[in-house]
Amino acid sequence: MTQILVADDHPMFRAALALAARRVCPDASVVEAGTLASAITAVHDARRAFDLILLDLRMPGAEGYSGVALLHAELPAVPILVVSSADAAEAAGAAQRFGAVGFIGKDQDLPTIENAIRAALAGTRMAMPVDPATDQVAAQVAALTPTQLRVLLGVLGGRLNKQIAFDLGISEATVKAHMTAIMRKLDVQNRTQAVLAARALGLGHY
Repeated sequence: MTQILVADDHPMFRAALALAARRVCPDASVVEAGTLASAITAVHDARRAFDLILLDLRMPGAEGYSGVALLHAELPAVPILVVSSADAAEAAGAAQRFGAVGFIGKDQDLPTIENAIRAALAGTRMAMPVDPATDQVAAQVAALTPTQLRVLLGVLGGRLNKQIAFDLGISEATVKAHMTAIMRKLDVQNRTQAVLAARALGLGHY
């Protein structure tokens, strides 16, 4: 059975996405989430991996493209289709750089959204502009583990190591170890450069 996660904080649009998913796959098991935290909980609680994630960018708990990045880190093999009211010209490429297979605006009609869902389930990636320098950094961010990404997001949010440690339920020494690994993966020399690299990609803002 196909299993699809629909993550959107607007109940009516979330229901519309669930309907579209079921029209494409009548036997699909659709799990709904209204916040990024509940989406990640659903990922952890799933008895098996999802076959597709339909994700809104602007939902509680998400900042910038953090929702895409975190869910991609949790389930790197699962396609993420972003369905958002964000400006497609600006957001589509960035969303895909952080792991989405495609982007479609909320202003599209139901058949168009269904076609996008069908394509994502078939493994099709939407074409996007290529920027070798930006794509390389994005690929490095996408290579971070879920915990490393949460540490980086904490740093982006101005949190101190001890605060990040409290937030994640780990020791401050573990946070420092993760930060060292993050800097190595991003090929930067210090915490500030890591923040600048992530912000240059729009990870912490739109």
